[in-house]
Amino acid sequence: MAHSLVCADTVSSVGFSPSARPDSDVSRVSSVLNRNTRQFGKKHLFDQDEETCWNSDQGPSQWVILEFPQRICVSQLQIQFQGGFSSRLGHLEGSQRNEALNKIVDFYPEDNNSIQTFPVPATEVDQLKITFEDLTDFFGRVIIYHLKVLGEKV
Repeated sequence: MAHSLVCADTVSSVGFSPSARPDSDVSRVSSVLNRNTRQFGKKHLFDQDEETCWNSDQGPSQWVILEFPQRICVSQLQIQFQGGFSSRLGHLEGSQRNEALNKIVDFYPEDNNSIQTFPVPATEVDQLKITFEDLTDFFGRVIIYHLKVLGEKV
C-alpha cells in the first residue's frame, strides 16, 4: 500500500528558471510571490493545512525539487492546485544520488481545485523534480495547496 513519502527530513527547493540549479542553501526559495516565504513558502506544500499554499512568482515554468533522506519507490503524485493558477503539462524527473535527472513521466493536470492523482511507473529515486509548464495563469504563476509523493521506502 502506497503512503506519503515526504517527511521532516525531505529537503525541498522551489524555482522557476529551467536552467537554474539548487545551490547548497536549499532553504532559499527563488520563486515565491513577492518573496513572502512566511505566507507563500514551499513549506506550505506539505503542511496539510487547507488555508496555506505555495504561491509562485511569475515565470515561463515552475518547478519543485525534493531530496529524500533514503531511496524511495514512487508510484503516485497528488497535487491540489488553485483553479486558474495551475498547469496543463507536468514532467516528473528523478535520479539516484549523484546521477543526472531522467524523465519518468509526463502528466496533464486539469485547471480546477480538486486533488488530482497521477500514476507514476514504479521508479526508485533519491531525488524528484516536478516541473509545471503551459501555465493557466497569464503571468505564469502556480498556486499549490497540497503536494504528495506516494509510494514505498526502499
